[in-house]
Amino acid sequence: MTSTMAPHDRQRVLVVRNDKLGDFMLAWPALACLKAAEPAPHVSVLVPAYTAPLARLCPWVDEVILDPGDAAGRADQQRLLDRLRAGRFDALLTLFSTPRVGWLGWRAGIPLRLAPATKWAQLFYNRRIVQRRSRSAKPEYRYNLELAEALLDALGCRLTARPAPPYWPLAAGTREAQRTRIAAELDLDPARPWCFVHGGSGGSAVNLAPERYAALVTGIVARLGDAAPHPHWVLTAGPGEEATAEAIRRPLADTGLSAVHLPPRPALDDFALSLAAADLVIAGSTGPLHVAGCLNRPTAGFYPSRRSATPLRWQTCNADDRRLAFCPPSDADAHDMASIDLGSAAASITTHLLSRTARGSAV
Repeated sequence: MTSTMAPHDRQRVLVVRNDKLGDFMLAWPALACLKAAEPAPHVSVLVPAYTAPLARLCPWVDEVILDPGDAAGRADQQRLLDRLRAGRFDALLTLFSTPRVGWLGWRAGIPLRLAPATKWAQLFYNRRIVQRRSRSAKPEYRYNLELAEALLDALGCRLTARPAPPYWPLAAGTREAQRTRIAAELDLDPARPWCFVHGGSGGSAVNLAPERYAALVTGIVARLGDAAPHPHWVLTAGPGEEATAEAIRRPLADTGLSAVHLPPRPALDDFALSLAAADLVIAGSTGPLHVAGCLNRPTAGFYPSRRSATPLRWQTCNADDRRLAFCPPSDADAHDMASIDLGSAAASITTHLLSRTARGSAV
């Protein structure tokens, strides 16, 4: 498709993913795609204050604009509109379409406005891509990639190949620095694998109950036997989730297994970087699981099986051989996380740990 836009060196693109942490992390492949194009556009993102610290760490983002949200007053909404007008953006890419954002893009005079062709908000966009995401035929991050590629095509930018994991590449020494920090805080042996377990959900998806996470850990330890160095178990928690982490730790301690709490971090970006130290992240379909995926850390995710929230739809964006996923069987209720076969999950996770140890690679 030939671009209808005025040519200049750095076309300015505004990307919107202004909801939860996990959703934003699954936008990073699309952001990487935009910056891999020739010529690469200037990329701004519109995000809430909550995810802004991570947006500022994203290597594919040139500028972060704060979204005050739907509940903000008229003055805040006007300031945002003025900011978008001043940005003189050539294109708006909305990965999750809402009427407010579509209306803002139209009022800001952004000439190319692209979004999924869903809901009545699509009326504010002049490029619409039919995706039918609710069918969960593809991972969410691949739907986002398709939107980014459609935008590049409309802008006349050339993409020779899709970027590959990690979508959050870290500077040399960052992972080692995080492991050194955490080893000192928790007296962990850096030579042993570190398995992080995040039992919270942030309210975004159903998750395993704390006692089920404890049973999973116990099952993995039993299967490891004497075959390899046993992992350190590190329990993570978001704000308000500390009791959940403690509810995982307590039954493990009762059986003689040691698990430790990751110390609280002062900000979301600091917590996210700490996940780089993990050799495996075990969690529900939550923000921390998707941060780990962007970092290309191995993940074991626990998902419901309802059509719009399947393991395929909310797949992490790490490499295929670093990803495990578990959900209720087809004959159980889609939200019945208690129906997941923990013995089978423990066996798969144990095999993963042993295989990476056998290859002599970082787990």
